[in-house]
Amino acid sequence: MHFAKLATGAAFIILSATSAFAQDNPRVGGAAMFADKNIVENAVNSADHTTLVAAVTAAGLVETLQGAGPFTVFAPVNAAFGKLPAGTVDTLLMPENKGQLVKVLTAHVVPGKVSGADLLAGIAASSNGQFNLRTVSGDTLTATARGNAIFIYDESGGAARVTIADVNQSNGVIHVVDDVLLPM
Repeated sequence: MHFAKLATGAAFIILSATSAFAQDNPRVGGAAMFADKNIVENAVNSADHTTLVAAVTAAGLVETLQGAGPFTVFAPVNAAFGKLPAGTVDTLLMPENKGQLVKVLTAHVVPGKVSGADLLAGIAASSNGQFNLRTVSGDTLTATARGNAIFIYDESGGAARVTIADVNQSNGVIHVVDDVLLPM
């Protein structure tokens, strides 16, 4: 009887630890994202972010995004890049277009760690339901809420829906988005 209680208690502890592990390490692109790894270390494991990783590499931003940060990255999935006009990604990845690629990518990065709760609090505190964020590129992103979803607008009026929020990293946070945000 005593052994059965111990075994039941141990099973509960293991299940609780497994649940906490799963919550602390959300899956993105089929891979667990670990809060003790940096943005690049996690992104390279996501099957949904191969285009973003290739672009970050071509732009020479790997070292930066492995740095101390903290950074908030609105990370477009491969399908988001696929929505761009034909040839856009290939053109941006050309060495002669590195400056333009850096501008596009840094328009997805906000200095500091801005959680989903921070976005919602900023939206709620504003008089117009919009929370503005200044990006590393110097552009402005605007967060709004529609129903249960958070949308991020670029300066051109393009909108990306946050599909997975609060993927915590050792040097910031990633919010997965379904569109590429374009700077002016």
